[in-house]
This record gives sequence, structure tokens and C-alpha cells, in this order.
Amino acid sequence: MATFRHEQHRVTHRGRAFHFVSYEATTANPNKHIEELPDTWFLVSSGNRWPAIPHVPGQPITDLESQLVAWLEQVVFAKPMMA
Repeated sequence: MATFRHEQHRVTHRGRAFHFVSYEATTANPNKHIEELPDTWFLVSSGNRWPAIPHVPGQPITDLESQLVAWLEQVVFAKPMMA
């Protein structure tokens, strides 16, 4: 029986440090408003976590970092839309 192994990765981007943790896939639970997710990297900060990108076991670190930085640019550093 295979068990999921959590991984952690820290990325420094635009002078800020970000902590990502991988979590095992979850099944959907409509009663609790939980959506199905594959194995996923989550941004962890201040006791909260936000899903970022899919977790791919054995992925080269350079590829992982470039995908995490792209996600940070798209989500964290996105310019707010003007009304």
C-alpha cells in the first residue's frame, strides 16, 4: 500500500519568502462544500492554505519553482481589476 509523502518547498520571489506544502488528493464532499482535488501544492501562510498547482512526484526542482513562481505572479501579484 502506497502512502502519500508530504513535501515542503520554499520560494523567494520579489523579495518575499513563500512556503508551499504538498497535500494528498481529496474526494468531493458536497455536504461540506469540499471540491475534489488531485495531489496539490498549497501556499501556507498565517495558519491558512491556498491550493496552487498539482503535485507531481519526482518533478525536477527547477520545473517546480518556475511553476510556483508563475502561480505567484498570476494569483498573488496580479494587479487588481479596475471597476
